[in-house]
Amino acid sequence: MSSYTDPAIRITLLPRDTNSQGTVFGGIILSYIDMAGAIEAHRRTRMERFVTVAMREVIFHKPVFVGDLASFYAETVRIGNTSITVRVIVEAERVGVSSERVRVTEAEVVYVAVDANRQKIKINQP
Repeated sequence: MSSYTDPAIRITLLPRDTNSQGTVFGGIILSYIDMAGAIEAHRRTRMERFVTVAMREVIFHKPVFVGDLASFYAETVRIGNTSITVRVIVEAERVGVSSERVRVTEAEVVYVAVDANRQKIKINQP
């Protein structure tokens, strides 16, 4: 990831997001990864609709805790005819620890551009 200055999403994780072990559910992180990747796809192509077709090699490096400020950074890896691949890196700023930032998760997400009828369409190259 070349720049950590402009996250697609930044959110504080809350008690409702935790599992029985006291850490944030992986599924919660995955849903934000999906949103961050879609935001990047829209920003990069200016296309209106995408559907998620794959999440590749999701790696959970470290847990996310209640109160952590999670930042989801996204960058385009590849643009094809109808698909776009986005890499998402998730960092957590730990509560009570001044400026400690930890990479907690990363993934690649593949989206396909679709029209109003949910049919694949060609991506406009920027």
